[in-house]
Amino acid sequence: MLITFFRSIVLYIIVLIVMRLMGKREIGQLQPFELAISIMIADLAATPMAETGIPISNGIMPILGLLVMHLVISMINIKSTKAREIICGKPSILIFRGKIDEKLLKKERFTINELEERLRDNNIFNIGDVEYAILETSGQITVMPKPNKRTTTPEDFNLEPKYEGIPYDLVVDGRVMYKNLEKIGKNYEWLRKQTRKFGISPEEALIVTIDGDNQFFCQALEKKGDKK
Repeated sequence: MLITFFRSIVLYIIVLIVMRLMGKREIGQLQPFELAISIMIADLAATPMAETGIPISNGIMPILGLLVMHLVISMINIKSTKAREIICGKPSILIFRGKIDEKLLKKERFTINELEERLRDNNIFNIGDVEYAILETSGQITVMPKPNKRTTTPEDFNLEPKYEGIPYDLVVDGRVMYKNLEKIGKNYEWLRKQTRKFGISPEEALIVTIDGDNQFFCQALEKKGDKK
């Protein structure tokens, strides 16, 4: 039992490292070749994990081989547009200028009900509100509503909103994020003065953030004796 336990840990770490090396995109939007590799990695890891009679290297080496194959295919995709079309395919416009392309729908083996379901995922509940619907190579659908159905923006009213920027975490779980302090050109002493306004030190904060408008959010850690 202990052997199986430790083999599982080793293989889990190997698979985790491989998936991280394959890139962040693997987690969310898989291309066909990426999905195939991910399934094969899972199968290769599962067999030596359960069968203690199989050397663990029999699982690790093929997984590393698939990683190399993935990196090679990724580089080919970057270098060659033609290869990218062959390996990943091309986006398909299922709705063009408000009209459903029935032939393309059948070619992609999409039913009207599936199309409506994907549109609802994009907060479109009336298919008549769609100007364009594009089936991406990852299987997701990108939707462009008709002009009169789009969400208004400040530009529509000739307004120029002020720049917001991104918020930065300055303290998380009582730990000071020194790199983020450097990014905004501040130091620990400045942070301590800011948290003092809330009656705590940085190390006593659950979270401290600052946004592009220099607005602070600060919440203290719950003390052990505090009641919810």
